[in-house]
Amino acid sequence: MRNAMDSTGAAAIEQLFGRDPVVLDGGLGTLLESRGHDLTSPLWSAQMLLDAPDAIRRAHREYFAAGARVAIAASYQVAYLQLAELGLDAIAVDDLLALSIQLARDARDDARLVAPGATGDVAWVAASVGPYGAPRADGSEYRGDYGLSVDELRGWHRRRLRAMAAAHPDIFAVETIPSYAEVDAISAEIAGLGIPTWISVTVADGRLRSGEPMESAFARAASVDEVVAVGVNCCDPTEVSRAIAAARSVTDKALVVYPNSGETWDAENRRWAGAAGVADGSVAQWLSEGARLVGGCCRIGPADISRIAAEVRAGA
Repeated sequence: MRNAMDSTGAAAIEQLFGRDPVVLDGGLGTLLESRGHDLTSPLWSAQMLLDAPDAIRRAHREYFAAGARVAIAASYQVAYLQLAELGLDAIAVDDLLALSIQLARDARDDARLVAPGATGDVAWVAASVGPYGAPRADGSEYRGDYGLSVDELRGWHRRRLRAMAAAHPDIFAVETIPSYAEVDAISAEIAGLGIPTWISVTVADGRLRSGEPMESAFARAASVDEVVAVGVNCCDPTEVSRAIAAARSVTDKALVVYPNSGETWDAENRRWAGAAGVADGSVAQWLSEGARLVGGCCRIGPADISRIAAEVRAGA
């Protein structure tokens, strides 16, 4: 493994955090559901990697067409134990993780966008690093109450991080992290991999889902050289400004924000509840407060990303 970001990674990050803010994509799984695909399996969008990978490529392409310049791969819920129950060995799961990254690259090619370091309209491929709770499909990533030590979480994340690193994404999107323990575990495992990384926590009522304060989570994540941005995702849009302030109080690294629609996930009944909507002007406010990467998470679709991209262009 590399001990520091190589020149290619450094160049990619210099472009990503250049003069203008960058638009991320929206919710991949919820977009696939809206296109008629059945995601009721506990594997969620990972099921589509097995059953309909071309649908994932088309979804990435929709977001690029809407103005996104970062595609977050469908690796969020890919985990070895759960896929072993379907008869896939570890090597097959490694291949599935690599496929998720390749599908995002293919969509970038389809959209006639180019990789970092090339000329033209640049777009990035991010490997999604979901939390331990995601493949459990019980909503525990919104609690963080796993009962696991940092070392146990490091062991769980280790192989999948290395498998994704071997597929050479432009960046790791470590997302929906609910607790200090998992921030610490992933931070320790990405150190030395040489892949630029953002670490994004999920919050409610101004704190991590575990109930821990945000500031220390951002400081812990930002202490690792590979971490180039910190922020929040899969939270209510009204949480974003408070999170930006908390992050900026402890680090000068770039800030990434991609909330959900404002609805909440009912894990027991497997459905969304509440009212949807990101208030007009929210994106402009987040940019003025210091956000550099802005997009959406669950229930934020291509039309929403198009509006976000328009706000970003208007403020550039």
